[in-house]
Amino acid sequence: MKISNNWEDYECLDAGNGEKLERFGSYIFRRPDPQAMWDILDDKKWQKVDGYYHRSNSGGGYWEFLKNLPNQWTINYKHLKFKISPTNFKHIGIFPEQAVNWDFMMDKIKHSNRHIKVLNLFAYTGCATMAVSSAGASVVQVDASKGMTDWAKENMHLCNLDDHEIRFIVDDCVKFVEREIRRGNKYDAIVMDPPSYGRGPNKEVWKFEKNIYHLIDLCMQVLSDKPLFFLINSYTTGISSIVLENILKTTMLKKYPQGKVLSGEIGLPITRDNLVLPCGIYGRWETND
Repeated sequence: MKISNNWEDYECLDAGNGEKLERFGSYIFRRPDPQAMWDILDDKKWQKVDGYYHRSNSGGGYWEFLKNLPNQWTINYKHLKFKISPTNFKHIGIFPEQAVNWDFMMDKIKHSNRHIKVLNLFAYTGCATMAVSSAGASVVQVDASKGMTDWAKENMHLCNLDDHEIRFIVDDCVKFVEREIRRGNKYDAIVMDPPSYGRGPNKEVWKFEKNIYHLIDLCMQVLSDKPLFFLINSYTTGISSIVLENILKTTMLKKYPQGKVLSGEIGLPITRDNLVLPCGIYGRWETND
């Protein structure tokens, strides 16, 4: 498992009973997490929170803010700065466990000794975009949500990357890649974080199990002759990291045998008792260079 353990502004304080207790800067939140199946031994500190997201039995949920909070604030990860703001669908604008993937991509780009062009699909608030851009890559990021894309632009300003080459595209990811194939555009690296289920701006339906292989096959057609990496993240329940590994072995590794394929889980260290909270899976092809 790859563990994101280089944070200072974020901390998973505790987890259990289907929830996690997290610190974002100076604010503490309590949110649902189905992976935290073990018992909580001491729940006193769970009562001293700034915000509590209650899951509804009928789906969705709502925030209960126990203290006055600003509408937004920022946290840092190394040289990067991101906007944090609780949303009505539980998220706060960042997936802290992804820091381990940001580190991988930044290191890979910095040591490539050439200019790298990155395509970031299902880009959300653009944290991965800011990471690879700060490492010197040019980036095209695509997300179907205009609101998330606007948030990503705010993160660009916070990271002082306004003068870097970043394009923000609001579009269905599959349709965008299909157009890039027709236009003949090429990328040296691709990162994607596809949802389990989603809809594009024109009501295009995305289902991970049904569409992921086709999208990867399309993406291979926009890769340059010497790709640097191809990284897939997933939070889809029931999908093993070996599935991503097998897909990449039968696509990327077959076409680019000079690379290697890795897969596994990503997670967050839990302060109490040195436990680890599993947070998703990854699969990646990367060059051996």
